[in-house]
Amino acid sequence: MKIGLLARIEAQPEYAEQVATLLGDALELARQEEHTVTWFAFREDATTFGVFDTFHDEEGRTGHLQGRIAAALTEAAGTMLRSAPDIRPVDLLAVKLP
Repeated sequence: MKIGLLARIEAQPEYAEQVATLLGDALELARQEEHTVTWFAFREDATTFGVFDTFHDEEGRTGHLQGRIAAALTEAAGTMLRSAPDIRPVDLLAVKLP
């Protein structure tokens, strides 16, 4: 793992639980992505969520951004989110896994 993505997602208050469900259900989609090494969905507070995922190379990261999870978030942005997800590419400096 050398690179990743960090996404911050802000839900409309009335859709927060639906966004939580969407992210929980997205785990199966992430498992199907051959080039996604790790994938984490998290909740910061009642309406703020995030996703952190890692990849071996740019091809994997780009493929993920063009995949089904990104499409679902883009679709949700129109109604369930306050704005489009803030997705930032990151370079991994150090990693500890079990």
